[in-house]
Amino acid sequence: MPGGRHRGALSTGKPASAHSAPRHGLARVLSKQGICSRTEAARWILAGRVQVDGRAVFDPEFPIVQGRHRITVDDVEPAVQPRFYLMLNKPRGLVTTAQDEHGRDTVYRCLEGAKLPWLAPVGRLDRASEGLLLFSNDPVWASRVTDPAIGPDKTYHVQINAIPADDLLERLIDGIDDAGERLRATSARVLRVGERNAWLEVVLDEGKNRHIRRLLAAHGFEVLRLVRIAIGSLTLGELPKGAWRMLDAAEVSALAAGAEHGRAD
Repeated sequence: MPGGRHRGALSTGKPASAHSAPRHGLARVLSKQGICSRTEAARWILAGRVQVDGRAVFDPEFPIVQGRHRITVDDVEPAVQPRFYLMLNKPRGLVTTAQDEHGRDTVYRCLEGAKLPWLAPVGRLDRASEGLLLFSNDPVWASRVTDPAIGPDKTYHVQINAIPADDLLERLIDGIDDAGERLRATSARVLRVGERNAWLEVVLDEGKNRHIRRLLAAHGFEVLRLVRIAIGSLTLGELPKGAWRMLDAAEVSALAAGAEHGRAD
């Protein structure tokens, strides 16, 4: 879990030539091993807790060559963690971060007591949003899933505060320019219409900060509820609010395949 002290064994691999082996920053190496976030690794390094070949290093960007350096934390080689992939049905009102400077509850409250290793959110949902949120300690997989160019589409159900005009869906797909960013939907449709509000299904191929809320606000609509119900082929299903479950191997592979081949169906 975030902020804890991790001990065990880490190997940097077989010996390799300094000229042929890739170099990565020390904090990034610790993060890629699934031990902690890069931010947490930088804190450890700046605090003098991390040693390279027996000597304390205080630079998070200190270059590490695969196979040449022995890394220890508190004089112990940290264990390479097994990879974990899970999905949470995020409740409204939780912040998607490990620690909140304002003392608000975070999504990690839902994982308390599970004795999980350090896990990072894969993407984000803002405090007022709900639904499918991924976690993993595999940063390579996470970066592919969240890559705006190749990652899978994200599907949202959105309740708005008025009845939409017939041309709203087309305008959402056409998009707008807001604060120097292009905001648009990949697709949109009306799910149902009530007396005073409506539910839309909106699909994004890239999720910018408050993307859907800003896009709808530009057309005069307020978002009353926003629930992410799918990422690629992975759906929220019947997972209860605040509950989580591990992804199975097929689901993990499907998300990676969706990223590799452009978009998940």
